[in-house]
Amino acid sequence: MTGTTVLDLGQIYNGPYCGYLLAMAGARVIKVEPPGGERMRGREDTVVSYPFMMLNGNKETVTLNLKSDTGREVLRGLVRRADVLLENFAPGTLEGRGIGARALTAINPRLIYAAGTGFGGTGPHRDYRAMDITIQAMTGVMSITGHDGEPPLKAGPAMCDILGGVHLYAAITTALVRRERTGQGAVLDVAMQDAVFPSLTSALGAWYVSGGQSRRTGNHHHAAAVAPYNVYAASDGHVAIICVRERHWLALLDAMGKPELADDPRFADRATRARNMAATDAVVDAWTSTLPRVEVFRVCQQHEVPCAPVQSLADVLNDPHLLERGALAKVAHEHYGEVALPSTPLRFQDLDPPAVSLPRNAGADNVPVYGDLLGLSADEVASLKDAGAI
Repeated sequence: MTGTTVLDLGQIYNGPYCGYLLAMAGARVIKVEPPGGERMRGREDTVVSYPFMMLNGNKETVTLNLKSDTGREVLRGLVRRADVLLENFAPGTLEGRGIGARALTAINPRLIYAAGTGFGGTGPHRDYRAMDITIQAMTGVMSITGHDGEPPLKAGPAMCDILGGVHLYAAITTALVRRERTGQGAVLDVAMQDAVFPSLTSALGAWYVSGGQSRRTGNHHHAAAVAPYNVYAASDGHVAIICVRERHWLALLDAMGKPELADDPRFADRATRARNMAATDAVVDAWTSTLPRVEVFRVCQQHEVPCAPVQSLADVLNDPHLLERGALAKVAHEHYGEVALPSTPLRFQDLDPPAVSLPRNAGADNVPVYGDLLGLSADEVASLKDAGAI
């Protein structure tokens, strides 16, 4: 993506993650923040927040006051030189300031204007306040998460924000390919709700089979059609085990030293095991609970049984696999010490991703960026700062 210039007006998680993927793919990504910096940086008297570090490295950084006439005029100048502008403001926010998709694509018809939203730029839910938890609620994720008889739960990670950012990246790259062939720019509308819906695949499959909403199943299969399919206690934590195919179950019996259970009528096949789920889980738990996680994992791997230890955040941050692959990089930070930051999941066999870097201070690139793209001198950039435009 070398040679592609992106104006990243993203905030919080959704837009910035899209911008980070573009930066790691080789684009020149210029993060545009309000004077003083995006609020997720942290308060001025504190260090930059870890989430901000995760999503905003490898970008140039400028400040720009989009609430001022001069600031908006500066943005229009930048748009003339940009390939992509991405933002995840509430729908209509930039339009109301005269710098929405219609106005900016009129300035630069080749511009790819990419908007990440909660519910989309059209439709009756367009103006609903969108945060990860509200998207999880509206999309049905919470209705299927948790245990039967207990209140719905949100998924732990910010899955809607990140899935929205990934889909926004995909839309931008698709639009760039089209522009390469046709010369045509694009206005993109990528909603988190739309992006999350496909993750309901298993739950919706169960819904159509049963004809209605099934009970929440905790760590069990949504349709209660597979057993074992659960998280089991180990002597030092928990492990996840699933037997999708009959050979997985027979291999697990060998791993547990219980081959005779292959002839037990309660476990005759997958459907029977699912009907006798409590007994199936009890057999597995009786074995796993006597061993440490790493041993259960080792034995299951040896027998080709799908299994994984439930890792803590500390485990993940120091996962030797992620570190060896370069999916995580350890970076020195003046306050936190050594921090683990993500690289890019987008890998090419013949290309190494760029080294992971920490975000730059807000406005650190005002002089070089405004000088390069707008031809402004250092004194002219200083004047913009004095005027409150940057």
